[in-house]
Amino acid sequence: MVFRSFAVSVIIRVILLLATMLCLAVIFGRTDLFFNQIILVTLVVLQVYELIRYVTRTNQQLARFLLSIKNADFTIHFSKRKKDPAFQELHAAFREIIESYKQIKAEREAQYHYLKLIVRHIKVGIISLKGEEIALLNQPAMDLLGIGQYHYWRNLKLSHPQFVQEIDQLKEGESKLVEMPVNGESKRLSVHVTSAVLLQQPYKIITFQDIENEINQNEMDAWHKLIRILTHEIMNSVTPIASLTETLVMLIEDEKGVPKKKEALQENFVEELAFSLKTIQKRSDGLLHFLDDYRKLTKVPAPQSEVFQVRALFDSVSRLMLGELKKQHIQFQIKITPEHLVIRADFRQIEQVLINLLTNGIQALRETPQPLLQLSAWQQNDRTILEVTDNGSGIDEDKLDKIFIPFFSTKDNGSGIGLSLSRHIMNLHGGTIRVHSLKGKQTSFYLYFQDAAENIAQLI
Repeated sequence: MVFRSFAVSVIIRVILLLATMLCLAVIFGRTDLFFNQIILVTLVVLQVYELIRYVTRTNQQLARFLLSIKNADFTIHFSKRKKDPAFQELHAAFREIIESYKQIKAEREAQYHYLKLIVRHIKVGIISLKGEEIALLNQPAMDLLGIGQYHYWRNLKLSHPQFVQEIDQLKEGESKLVEMPVNGESKRLSVHVTSAVLLQQPYKIITFQDIENEINQNEMDAWHKLIRILTHEIMNSVTPIASLTETLVMLIEDEKGVPKKKEALQENFVEELAFSLKTIQKRSDGLLHFLDDYRKLTKVPAPQSEVFQVRALFDSVSRLMLGELKKQHIQFQIKITPEHLVIRADFRQIEQVLINLLTNGIQALRETPQPLLQLSAWQQNDRTILEVTDNGSGIDEDKLDKIFIPFFSTKDNGSGIGLSLSRHIMNLHGGTIRVHSLKGKQTSFYLYFQDAAENIAQLI
């Protein structure tokens, strides 16, 4: 609309100029109209000047407006009192655009201050680097590192070289637990590094937090659970031993604690003695077996990793479990996608994990009409996932968070060591083990391995 009004004004001026020039051409050279010619020439000059001034004034207004936008100067004012309708519309459009920019700037300022408020109050340290310049350093970061408001990364290198070295070694998206001294106190920081590009400028974003209290609390909870289980198992064995020992003492001593003579012993003394000693031996063997299981859990060797095909692993496990599967009439399936999927791991240790999981699955299928056990493997992003699934009795929901605790078992005769050992092995591999169960329908265990793409590249 503004352009149309401007164009109409210019066209009118050009038409008037052409009409004046046409009149001048008609009377040009006639001596009797000499003064008329002078008037027309003067009028042409004035019209040309007015046209140039009009166009120039519009360009000046546009230049003034564009410069204000460039410099983010929204205090500029465009008058509403112009008589020319075209300039009134032009100034109205300018004012609307400036008001829109003002609103956008106000919203951005509000968002910026809101973000600063959040960054200042969250309990996570944040450092944003633009090259060697520290673009952002929040208060929790300064408190955790015991530093002031640094502006350059080299300053942090001088005060905390170990922290900076650990960060420089981290790749994009990686996390690491860093232990470092701060003001004479050792702190354990969980550090995560990521990057972003803003306005074609790369930024490195470092987030970290002190997890000492969380680790201590988790360790304390784990110790309490383990102590409860150890106490329970040991008491189960020691209590009958103590009771039987007390019974034997009563058989061979009188009320005053004096050993009885041979003639005073009961007729069935030998039978009672044999029964008690056998029971003590049985409970002692059980306690020794329990302690041997604990030793196995705490002395798993470091993995000897190699890259191998999942098919070879599954075939080896299936051969070992084939007899038990046939005995229980269990349908067994293997599915690998893609067929030549590989992982990096300790073959024997992961084989033991799968044997533990398959054994649990076989036991869960004892009362299932059509028992089915499945071994699956596939690739998801940069991870390789192995799955063991059975359609058995499932696990109670309130027990799912306890099945990996050492010596906790959902079976009456279970040792509670298999799943704990399996999780320990997966932790040594830098992976994880997870479980999903629907009571009465199925149970699935998932083994997660990292760096799937790297493993494939190495095998090729």
